[in-house]
Amino acid sequence: MHIPDGFIPIPQGIVYWVIALVFIALALRWAKNEMTDEKIPLIAVLAAAIFALQSFNIPVSMGTSGHLVGGALAAIVLGSPFAAVFILTLVLIVQGVLFGDGGITVMGANIINMGVIGGFGGFYGFKGLMAATKNISISAFIAAWLACLVPALAAAVELSLAGSFPFEVGMIAMGAYHAAIGIIEGLVTVIAINLILRVRPDMVDFSRPAASGVVS
Repeated sequence: MHIPDGFIPIPQGIVYWVIALVFIALALRWAKNEMTDEKIPLIAVLAAAIFALQSFNIPVSMGTSGHLVGGALAAIVLGSPFAAVFILTLVLIVQGVLFGDGGITVMGANIINMGVIGGFGGFYGFKGLMAATKNISISAFIAAWLACLVPALAAAVELSLAGSFPFEVGMIAMGAYHAAIGIIEGLVTVIAINLILRVRPDMVDFSRPAASGVVS
């Protein structure tokens, strides 16, 4: 899902960067207000875990790849979609600058896809599902699955607009692979959330007693 340099024209890349910078500024404001001494270790662990999860890439087609995202996990655990934007931005900068995984000129698009769409989709998907199901595990699984699939489809649309590959081919390839990868993402998210709830329930920003589906 990491779009490399050269796959999107510079003018389009600039547009994505401008949009991304707005959300990055809001994420930095979230970090300034919400990052306490207690939360910093959790944020560091989540960032390291997401970095590691994204390192396992599955080739899709035409130079693209599929992998887990982690946006839903960060947003759900920390109680804000801006937490996902903050963490995913840090992860993508390290990956792009130090490891060449994802381009610099297109990093704005990558941040939008994985941080913004993944974070907001995962967070509000989880909240909506929780209201309907009152079950943490079911809600987290579906929200994480969607937060993996939808960013992949967004990347396919961006690459289609850039002329990198046909719309139908991109949507089918990226959608099919990430629909499958999303199952793994959902399971990992559920396991991670339940683990945190067992060890440090005070660190999670949603009410545990109001829901079922947590491993006991």
